[in-house]
Amino acid sequence: MADYDLIIVGGGPAGAAAALYAQRHALRTLLVDKAHFPRDKVCGDAVSGKSVAMLAELGLLDEVRALPGAPVDHIVFASPDHTEARIPLDRYPLTDLMTGRTLPMEGFVIRRQVLDDFLFQKAKANAADCREGFAVEDLLWEDGRVCGIRGTDATGTRSEWTAPLVLGCDGYRSIVAQKAGLYKHESAHWMVALRQYWQGVSGLTDQIELHFIDEVRPGYFWIFPVDAQRANIGIGMGHNEIKTQRINLKQMLANAIASPAFSTRFAGAQPIEEPVGWNLPVASKRRTIYGDGFLLLGDAASLIDPFTGEGIGNAFYSARSAVETALAARQSGDYSAAFLRRYEDQLWQTLGNELKLSTQLHQLVRNRGLTNFLVRKAARSEYMSDLICGMMANAVPRKHLINPLFYFKLLFK
Repeated sequence: MADYDLIIVGGGPAGAAAALYAQRHALRTLLVDKAHFPRDKVCGDAVSGKSVAMLAELGLLDEVRALPGAPVDHIVFASPDHTEARIPLDRYPLTDLMTGRTLPMEGFVIRRQVLDDFLFQKAKANAADCREGFAVEDLLWEDGRVCGIRGTDATGTRSEWTAPLVLGCDGYRSIVAQKAGLYKHESAHWMVALRQYWQGVSGLTDQIELHFIDEVRPGYFWIFPVDAQRANIGIGMGHNEIKTQRINLKQMLANAIASPAFSTRFAGAQPIEEPVGWNLPVASKRRTIYGDGFLLLGDAASLIDPFTGEGIGNAFYSARSAVETALAARQSGDYSAAFLRRYEDQLWQTLGNELKLSTQLHQLVRNRGLTNFLVRKAARSEYMSDLICGMMANAVPRKHLINPLFYFKLLFK
């Protein structure tokens, strides 16, 4: 007999959501994380409509609305020539791809230290067992199948536990992925981002801002309000570009802040921390995220959106799908890779088209002239602004943005 029905390695959004979904299906679960919560997680801190839909399904949305943070009602896209298009979020209701539910479109900016702790405490209260400060060092194997974990806690005590299924929710350096032989650092499919919290940035409202300006090309510069006084400032860029062009992201961030377009907004502001960087394995290719006795979720499964760099929503999606697969595996008594493949297939059936388009959009905005053209149209054309709203709400097919005929039609709008 195994100790648990399910072992979840990592207590971030993917792991916490998986524990909550598992509890709904009466799966006896062990949740472990090497950190003690609350802990910081370097991120842009945006909580998208997709995340909101999953939080609503978990019955947590009202409590999340009450967390310290900032509501988001608009997204600003800014072109290299500094044209700004302000897109409202509430023009269409959101149709969620995973649940099929329709609900009002809304978003938030909530520091991950706050959001992750909230989710972890909910999961901790619902899991059969939870161990903070426990570092997984290896997987347990039986007849070529993962059957548990081995690791050490903060006191140096070594322990091991067994389960027929292990979920690797332990981030881009996933020890589960490493020990299962699925970890790869592929520069062409990784982004790097830099975050810095600032106090006193002017012009903070109910909007998040994405600036595709020359000072940070071929990446983008973001300004997200954390509250009335603080902002999350950062840059995202492809790992290959940083490497081949020998880009210093910290200097690039400083240049963007000091540029004529932003120097006034930062004139009376002060940084709260030094810039902090992290890696983002993006879903610009389909990777194997399952095997005999294990599944990979969230960042460990490289599910970050290639265009926006957002990963929380897809982490929630992977948690829901993984627990559905775990339940099916328990009912059939089959935890083989062949059976568990359904998890990966379901995720890509749901997210595949969106991720392929995001990969193409990431390439599209590298074209300065085309980015200027699109943002100008969105700023001046209600038709274009409405179209972007519809795409974000899954009410309008996003494939329009990669159809050459679409741009021809835009010339006459």
